[in-house]
Amino acid sequence: MKRLLLVVVLLSTGWITHAQNYNLSGYIKDAESGETLIGASVFAPETGAGTASNEYGFFSLALPANQEITVRISYTGYQTFEQVFNLKNDEKFDVELSSGETLQEVVVSAESNKEQVNSTQMSVTKLTTKEAKVLPALFGEVDILKTLQLKPGVTSGGEGTSGLYVRGGGADQNLFVLDDATVYNASHLFGFFSTFNSDAVKDIQLFKGGFPAQYGGRLSSVIDVKLNEGNRKKFSGKGGLGLISSRLTLEGPFDEGNGSFILSGRRTYADLITRQVNRMNQDNEDFNPIPDYFFYDFNTKANYDINENNKVFISGYFGRDKFKFDSDDFNFNFNWGNITTSARWNHIFSPRLFMNTTATFSDYDYTISNEFGQFAFELGSGIQDYALKSDFTYSPNNQHLIKFGATGVYHQFEVGRIETSSEDNTIGFNAGQEFEGIEVGAYISDDFKVNDKLTLNGGLRISGFQNDGEFYSAIEPRFATKYSIGENVSLKASYARMVQYIHLISSSGVSLPTDIWYPSDKVVKPQRSDQVAGGITFALGEEWILSNEVYYKWLDNQIDLKDNANLFANDNLNQEFVFGDGWSYGDEIYLEKTKGKLRGWVGYTLSWSWRQFDEILNGGKFPPRYDRRHDVSVVVMYELNDKFTLTGSWVYNTGNAISIPQGYFIVQEASGDDFRFVPIYSERNSYRMPSYHRMDLGFVWNFNPKWGSSDLTFSVYNAYDRRNPYFIYIDDNRSELIEDGGLTVGNITEVQFQAKQVSLFPVIPSITYNFEF
Repeated sequence: MKRLLLVVVLLSTGWITHAQNYNLSGYIKDAESGETLIGASVFAPETGAGTASNEYGFFSLALPANQEITVRISYTGYQTFEQVFNLKNDEKFDVELSSGETLQEVVVSAESNKEQVNSTQMSVTKLTTKEAKVLPALFGEVDILKTLQLKPGVTSGGEGTSGLYVRGGGADQNLFVLDDATVYNASHLFGFFSTFNSDAVKDIQLFKGGFPAQYGGRLSSVIDVKLNEGNRKKFSGKGGLGLISSRLTLEGPFDEGNGSFILSGRRTYADLITRQVNRMNQDNEDFNPIPDYFFYDFNTKANYDINENNKVFISGYFGRDKFKFDSDDFNFNFNWGNITTSARWNHIFSPRLFMNTTATFSDYDYTISNEFGQFAFELGSGIQDYALKSDFTYSPNNQHLIKFGATGVYHQFEVGRIETSSEDNTIGFNAGQEFEGIEVGAYISDDFKVNDKLTLNGGLRISGFQNDGEFYSAIEPRFATKYSIGENVSLKASYARMVQYIHLISSSGVSLPTDIWYPSDKVVKPQRSDQVAGGITFALGEEWILSNEVYYKWLDNQIDLKDNANLFANDNLNQEFVFGDGWSYGDEIYLEKTKGKLRGWVGYTLSWSWRQFDEILNGGKFPPRYDRRHDVSVVVMYELNDKFTLTGSWVYNTGNAISIPQGYFIVQEASGDDFRFVPIYSERNSYRMPSYHRMDLGFVWNFNPKWGSSDLTFSVYNAYDRRNPYFIYIDDNRSELIEDGGLTVGNITEVQFQAKQVSLFPVIPSITYNFEF
C-alpha cells in the first residue's frame, strides 16, 4: 500500500507540473441543515471540465492556473451556485446550496437529465426518500425497497413483500450495505417491510449491472444505503403516526456545529392490542389466544470534523422482529434481527487524493424455540462479520478519476443449530455446524475521459476466500464505456464479472428468516456471474429522460437443495446440495418526467431467466420461481398546489412460475381400508400463477403550522380490489366422499382435485400523520 501511495504522489507531481493546473476542492452541503450532498454537479463552462461530489459530498476539479474561470455548482431542487475563480494555488472551498423555489423537483431525481446522459455508469437507479414518501404504501408504511420494485429489472418475491430479485438473480445475490456494513436480512414482518427507516436514510443506489470495482461478494445487485448525518445548523425532529407503527427522528449539532448527530426509531404496536385482548379473555375457555408480534428498528449516527482534512463518523443499526404464541400446552417464540455498526474516517491527503477507511461489524441471527409441557427444543442460525476497508479517490486531472482500495472480512457462521432438552434433563440433544472464513479483496479503477464524446471506465478486482483449509481466488474485471451523440443522446455498454463466496440456502421459493447462510468449502464452490449490458439514453428537453437497456447474464455454480433435504440436525449439510448453472436476459425500457407539476415514470421489462442442474429434470432447463416474462410499472405524482398532491401507481407482471401435480397415483394400503394419493409432477415450475396487477392511490395534504410542517397522507392499497394469488394449493372432495360412506374401490375414481389460490390483501385504506419541526 505504501508503494502504491508513493507512485500516486509521483504521478500527481508529474501531471501538475506538465498541465500547470490547480485544484479547487471542498464539500457541497445543504445550506439549511449542513448535510452533504451526494452527486452534486461541478462544471466549468470555459474549459468544459466537470465532476460530481462523491458519496461524502467531496469534490475536486482541476482548473487552469492564473485564469479567471467560472465554476457552476448545481443540484436538482437547489439554487445553482456560480462564482469566478482565479487559482494561483490549490484552493479548498466549501459550498452551501440553498433550496430553490421548485423544491418538488428533488422528489424525483437527485441528478439532472443531462447528468444521467453524460454519466459512464449504467444499470444504476438512484432514489431519495422524498420520492418514496409521497407514493401510496401498504398500511401507510413507507418502504424504500418497495419503491425500487417499481423500477425496470427489479421484481418482488410475492404479494406485498419487500424482497428484490434483480435481472434473474436470486434473493441471496443482492448485497445490502448500510453505511458500508453488510445487512444480511433486509426485511421485517416475514418480508412485508424492509429494515430501512425512510426518515433516517439520506441516499440509496441500486446497481443492477456495470458494477463499480469497489463492490464485490454478490452476483446480481448492490443496494448501497447511506444514513443522514444530522442537522449541523439547529436541533430538529420529524416523525409519523400510522396504522401499524410510529416513528420519531431527532437530530442536531454539537460543539458549535463541528459535529452533528441523528437518532431515529420505529416500532409497530399491534402487539399492544393483541396482549390486551388476550388478557381480557384469559378466563374464557373457548377463546383461542392471538399471536403476539411486533418489530422495531433504531438508527443512530454521529460525525465530527477534527479539522478541515479529517472527519470521523460512527453509525449503528439495531433491529428485531419478535413473534410469540402462548397457550396452556404450547409456547412458541420466533425472533430474528440485525445489528450493524460502522466507524469511518475521511482524510484528505491533498486536493487530489481522498481516503475513507471504515471498520464495520454485522450480526444476523434467528432463534425458534418451542415448549411442549416438560419438553423443549430450540433451533437457529446466524452469521457475524468483522470487516476493515480503505477506499481512495485520486484525481490527477480532469481526464482521470482513479479509485483503489482493499478490504478484509472475518466471517463466523452458525449453521442449522438445534438443541432439545427435557425438564428433568433425561433427554438432551445438540447438533449443528460452525465455520470461520476470511474474505479479502483489492481493486483499482479509472474513469478516463478520452474526449468530449468518449469516456472509458476500466476496473479490476482481485478477491479470495479461505474456509476449512480450502482457498479460492478470483479475478473480477469490470469495463464500461459511454459515447455521446450530441448533448442529449449517449450510447453505453458495460461488462462485469462478480464472484460470491457465501450462499443463502433456502428451503422455499421465497426468502424467509429461517434461511441459512453457508460458506464456500471443499464441496461448495463460489458462485460466479458474467453480465454484459448495452443501452441508449436520451434527454428529451429539460423534463423528460428516456433509456433502453438490454442485458445478458451467465450464472455458474448455482446452488439448490436436493428433494427432501434436511437443513437442521445435519453435520454434513453440504451433502444436501446440488450444483448447476443459470442464465438470464432481457430488455428494460424507462421513461421518466422529472420536472413540473406532473411527474413520474413508466417502466417495462421483458425478460427470461433459466436454471439447469444435472440432478433435476435429467439436466433440462427450468425457470426459477421469480422468472417474469412481462413487468410493467406506471407511477404518477401531480401537485395540485402547495397544499395538495395526488399520487398513484399501477403494476402488472406475469405470474410466478410454480410446480403443481399433473395427477395422482392411488395406492391401496395393505389393510384395504385406506388409500394414499401420491402426486405426479412433470417439469419443475412448469405452471404459472395468474398474472399480478394492482393499483394504489394516494393523497397528500400539507399543513404549515408555526412550529414546522406536517401532512396527512391518505392511501388506498389495491384500489380496485384485485385478489392476487399469494400461493396456490390443491384441494379435493375426499372428505365429502368419506362422509357419504367412506372411500372404496367403487368410488375412488370420483375423487376430484382442484387448484385454489390464497390471496392476502383486499382494498386497504390507510392514513399517516407526518410532522417535522
